[in-house]
Amino acid sequence: MQVTTTRGNDKLQYKIRIGKHELIADAPEALGGDDSGPAPHDLLAASLAACTALTVTMYARRKGMQLDDVRVAIDHGQQDDAYVFRCSIELVGRLSAEERARLLDIANKCPVHKTLSGPIRILTDAI
Repeated sequence: MQVTTTRGNDKLQYKIRIGKHELIADAPEALGGDDSGPAPHDLLAASLAACTALTVTMYARRKGMQLDDVRVAIDHGQQDDAYVFRCSIELVGRLSAEERARLLDIANKCPVHKTLSGPIRILTDAI
């Protein structure tokens, strides 16, 4: 899947195309943007939150667990020499202590978590 960006309508706004979907990213007003959309780091945190919730939900369904909802909140930002994502997960449903522990373990195995935790290479070419 290719992701592309094109200039948006505001000072620093960009339209992001992902297949048939379109999102908007912008910078906060404090950084010269109009805050018309999430900032790039917020989109990254949103990807982690969504992937975590989807992964936990799919696993629980496969295992027949009585999980009604997964609520994920991510605080993120620079701390000393690292960018830190602090993930809080609320598991809603009739789950045993063992099921809850297993689902929290699974949450740390979502594909985006694995990507962010592993080696990453970014190759940039001029077109």
